[in-house]
Amino acid sequence: MFSKKQEQNLPPTRTRQPSRMANSGSTFSVIGPDVTIRGNIEATVDLHVDGKVHGDIACASLVQGEGSHVEGEIKAETARLSGEVKGRIEAKNLVVLKGAKIEGDVSYETLTIEQGAKVNGRFAPLGANAPKPASKPAMAAPLGEESDRGVAVAR
Repeated sequence: MFSKKQEQNLPPTRTRQPSRMANSGSTFSVIGPDVTIRGNIEATVDLHVDGKVHGDIACASLVQGEGSHVEGEIKAETARLSGEVKGRIEAKNLVVLKGAKIEGDVSYETLTIEQGAKVNGRFAPLGANAPKPASKPAMAAPLGEESDRGVAVAR
């Protein structure tokens, strides 16, 4: 009655489709804890990262597990981060959970940071000028002379 032969003869429209999330109707992808990716990731779907990514990530929604590591830029509509990130983050809705360790500048529309999260970088709302590195300090003028700013500098 049921055999593999019959299953193989199904028309293409009845072939197996990727699993769908119940509420959103979109697919999601998981990068497991035993996976390391070297290169950029672009996804139009939700992404869950438990492994290591050495490259930029662009996706609809990102969930980062506690033991995960991302070294690169992150761009997402929503992001929930609880692992380690070294790189710039841009997300409309950003949640930084208590286990997160972030090194890099952060741009956001809405931001939540749990107590215990560690962030070493600058924060700026999306649409504002992106955070810029600090400018070089002005050279000191010789003693008794004025610098560009009109202030005498002692050595």
